[in-house]
Amino acid sequence: MYNIKTEVNLMEAEEQNRGNEKKAHCVHSSSLRMLPRQEPKVSDSSERVENVKFTSVKNCIQSCLFPNYTITVMAEAHQAVAFQFTITPEGIDLHLSYQALNQIYLSGLRSWKKRISRIKNRIIKGVYPASPSSWLFVVIAILATLYMQSDPSMGLIAKIQEHLPLSLSLSAQGQTVLSVLLFSTLLWLSLILALRFCLKLLLSYHRWMFELHGRMSTKTKVWATLVRLLSSRKPLLYSYQTSLPHLPVPPIKDTLERYLESVKPLHDMAGFQRMTRLAAEFEKSLGSRLQRYLKFKALWATNYVSDWWEEYVYLRSRSPIMVNSNYYGMDFLYVTPTPSQAARAGNTITALFLYRRKVNREELNPSRIPGTVIPLCAAQCERMFNTTRTPGEETDVLQHWQDSEFVAVYHRGRYFRLWVYRAGRLLSPREIQYQIQRILDDPSPPSPGEDKLGALTAGNRKPWAQVRKQFFSSGVNKRSLDCIEKAAFFVTLDDQEEGMMGEDPTVNLDRYAKSLLHGKCYDRWFDKSFSVVVYKNGKNGLNAEHSWADAPVVAHLWEFTLATDTFHLGYTADGNCRGEIERSLPPPQRLSWDIPPEVQTQVSESLAVAQALADDVDCHVFPFKKFGKGRIKKMKMSPDSFVQLALQLAYYRDRGTFCLTYEASMTRLFREGRTETVRSCSSESCAFVLALEAGEDREHCNKLFRKAAEKHQNLYRLAMTGSGIDRHLFCLYVVSKYLGVESPFLKEVLSEPWRLSTSQTPVQQMELFDLVNHPEFVSLGGGFGPVADDGYGVSYIIMGEDMINFHVSCKHSCTETDSHKFGSQISQAMMDLMTLLNPNFKENTPANPEKQS
Repeated sequence: MYNIKTEVNLMEAEEQNRGNEKKAHCVHSSSLRMLPRQEPKVSDSSERVENVKFTSVKNCIQSCLFPNYTITVMAEAHQAVAFQFTITPEGIDLHLSYQALNQIYLSGLRSWKKRISRIKNRIIKGVYPASPSSWLFVVIAILATLYMQSDPSMGLIAKIQEHLPLSLSLSAQGQTVLSVLLFSTLLWLSLILALRFCLKLLLSYHRWMFELHGRMSTKTKVWATLVRLLSSRKPLLYSYQTSLPHLPVPPIKDTLERYLESVKPLHDMAGFQRMTRLAAEFEKSLGSRLQRYLKFKALWATNYVSDWWEEYVYLRSRSPIMVNSNYYGMDFLYVTPTPSQAARAGNTITALFLYRRKVNREELNPSRIPGTVIPLCAAQCERMFNTTRTPGEETDVLQHWQDSEFVAVYHRGRYFRLWVYRAGRLLSPREIQYQIQRILDDPSPPSPGEDKLGALTAGNRKPWAQVRKQFFSSGVNKRSLDCIEKAAFFVTLDDQEEGMMGEDPTVNLDRYAKSLLHGKCYDRWFDKSFSVVVYKNGKNGLNAEHSWADAPVVAHLWEFTLATDTFHLGYTADGNCRGEIERSLPPPQRLSWDIPPEVQTQVSESLAVAQALADDVDCHVFPFKKFGKGRIKKMKMSPDSFVQLALQLAYYRDRGTFCLTYEASMTRLFREGRTETVRSCSSESCAFVLALEAGEDREHCNKLFRKAAEKHQNLYRLAMTGSGIDRHLFCLYVVSKYLGVESPFLKEVLSEPWRLSTSQTPVQQMELFDLVNHPEFVSLGGGFGPVADDGYGVSYIIMGEDMINFHVSCKHSCTETDSHKFGSQISQAMMDLMTLLNPNFKENTPANPEKQS
């Protein structure tokens, strides 16, 4: 074992050869925290070591003791040191680094500015829908009425004045003014509570969603006027949170009736009678007891569903989150703003930090239902950045940190920490590009076991939790893992080229989707709230972890990022980012690891599990350009209902039967609301599909089609307004588990497979894209893996007036599913439904400027 005393002797000899300088320069002790605390022994006690310069032999110590770690640690410590000191026979000579102290000052100043901004925002949103300045108006009004010899307090001001503890030290006039201020403040707070209560009552009214378009009732008109009046002030991002209603618990009878109605077309007569009997027994016996517990939770908790949904559906799952839970978002379809990987990464990272700044300052407008002033819950935005899902043996935990000023970057098997702030200033896009290019040009190889370390996040959760606890809870591994987990987000610089390109763009789009969904299974950090992927040819995309938020929130972030990247930040003529470069920037810090053989073995096992899962996924992405929502709306039909019925028709043609269908709907009309299930396969949709396939006359099929579409819209409205089926049954099942009782009905309901899982990706939430004048900037949307091993996952995004992009996934291991075949069935079903609505319809492909990436 190498001895530190030997190194000290070498230092002494080296210094003597250089002239026995009389001063000894010691770096601050923080840069030596990894070295043993052992004082050098001198043979002659009368000798005094006058020159001990640890930095002169830094490389020797690093190479002998800590070959992979100490370089990084000492570099970080050296940059963090604000002073140096010299020990001489005359005493200690202190040298301050004014540049470092200035950076500390600016960093502290920025921190205090953020604190003040947050306090200000808390006050503004705390008094919403009133304003802080309204307090002054109330005070002036009360003083004016008193001046006019009128007492609006009906004697309360006098009562307050009598009980003032400072009455002996204040004049009579001062006591009166103080009493008025106290009364005015209490009155002002009471008015705020009253206004907030009224707004909450107004936002609890949902009957407007069930009224026919263009036939608004008088009650709804009055309601809409009052909502606009109370929402007239410009709100902050979280201003509506305390005014949003709580999610109600539906009557158990209504939920069971809707459930039986939803499964009726999926069972034969005997099977449906059996389910009806089980439901009746459940309602009479165990159901009422479980419902009481659930109502008690709804009174106590902010949302009776969300915490259990997050824990039991996401965090307690022990299977890989890659493919099974995480989902992806894509870049523009036709346009790649720059072919430079470093430049695209620079603008993308900048745009994401600008979005984070808006979230922190609450400068984003609250999301609303399109075309209305009805706000949606913004709670999911709180954990968007600086968040990681950390593994546990029984359940994972979501950890959130405040404002990390760096991102973690992966490139060719190496991990880096890239600081994007310097002295409290966000680096310019050009500076971030410069730093990214440094990483791309770095020729250093990965350390042993580093290159595929990310596979731990792609495999089963329990082994990852065990390895993390044993090998990543201290030392160099913990420090490097903390850099990744505490980063604002994760960035992968992929060495592949992706996008719609080449002679077979369809195949390349499928590969693009698979790359974003799982990559190489080790070049993404699937635990991060989201990971940005930037490809060699400038294409980008993201992979998002699902437990912290749902797709609409991530889509909002990604829409802002793409628009800011392209239209706000932009690029120079040669494809570089704009801005100046401060070339004195310290290089990105390479993260170091000490990966023992046991960890490398687990990495290989996790990679094998993840690779088998990734290889089994069959993805197909295709833009449907025959028509879009413009033509569908001309037929007085909901575009979403149209697509959902097309999916029902396509599935029946593909499998010859119907299946339980999941369509994601939001419940963000309520505080901390997440999702609800729309059971799109209904008796009405099945009747329409069977009639169409049987060749019945067009008028009859058209009538059944519109009836099925109206049924679907009603189911969607019920789900949005808290009257869904599946979250209620799920929570009843959780209560039964806590009570230790078994319910055959709930057990069977919760085990039914969703062979067709669908979701619509929202678009134009911020209206940052002008698709009329710039139709080439259409987004591909995003997708997810199949929910059932023998089923399909279908995501679609309705882009502009003339395009709908579809993402289809299934598994190769199931011989009955094929994503490309099902994609063809969807396209044909879309054409057949439009022909049914409009017999004169002819295929008309819009003239989209298809710019290949």
